[in-house]
Amino acid sequence: MGVGGCLVVPWRCLVVLCLRLLFLVPAGVPVRSGDATFPKAMDNVTVRQGESATLRCSVDNRVTRVAWLNRSSILYAGNDKWCLDPRVVLLSNTKTEYSIQIQDVDVYDEGPYTCSVQTDNHPKTSRVHLIVQVSPKIVEISSDISINEGGNISLTCIATGRPDPTITWRHISPKAVGFVSEDEYLEITGITKEQSGEYECSASNDVAAPVVRRVKVTVNYPPYISDAKSTGVPVGQKGILQCEASAVPAAEFQWYKDDKRLAEGQKGVKVESKAFFSRLTFFNVSEQDYGNYTCVASNKLGNTNVSIILYGE
Repeated sequence: MGVGGCLVVPWRCLVVLCLRLLFLVPAGVPVRSGDATFPKAMDNVTVRQGESATLRCSVDNRVTRVAWLNRSSILYAGNDKWCLDPRVVLLSNTKTEYSIQIQDVDVYDEGPYTCSVQTDNHPKTSRVHLIVQVSPKIVEISSDISINEGGNISLTCIATGRPDPTITWRHISPKAVGFVSEDEYLEITGITKEQSGEYECSASNDVAAPVVRRVKVTVNYPPYISDAKSTGVPVGQKGILQCEASAVPAAEFQWYKDDKRLAEGQKGVKVESKAFFSRLTFFNVSEQDYGNYTCVASNKLGNTNVSIILYGE
């Protein structure tokens, strides 16, 4: 891999041989690499995907010829461009600096780049490594899930990036409770209704802001009565009996007096049911209305009931 569209020298032509071809150095003259003082290239260059990377090589008046190479590809030799990639441009070719720029950098541009110079009939080289960072991206995440209380779930969040992103899972509803996993996978066994809600996957690698995705976990459970109180009402007054129940899916409510079911539209009584409560309203309480009433809450997972007394005052 490397900068595309460049003249590629056959693999048998290593850097040394490439330099001999470029600079026409006699076979008996050694090619020096890693000279402590000259030529001097930059330290490793780190850029983000899509940015421009500038590769600089410090030279002096001893230099007669210069070139930049990427692996077995010749990018520039002096002012002559050997690379067809339009993203590679010559920035500077002076007595003190020889530099090129790679625009719109991608991951395949990562790797070693060599600055080669000819001086006093001795080719010398210096290498710089281009590191390309990539923002995190979540490429796979579990779908929303519905499960009965007591079951087991496994949530998956796969992300890419350079360097590899750190994955964390957090339970964010009904209230934040901190991180629940620092891994691609979140396993919950024996799930409870308190563990329902949204789970947020975050992928971060410090290249850009973390990316987050959410998975909704619905925990189904049978109804339980959370509130029901007996009520005292004088004859002739308005009386209300109310029964509250929590359930997923939402409970359906029924009211009974003794063994008789009370239906909507019954004279003098109104039955009103919402998602989490049911209300029995008496508009003009009579002696016959006093007694024991049963509220029944049910869904596909089960049912429960509670007795409520309407009594006189």
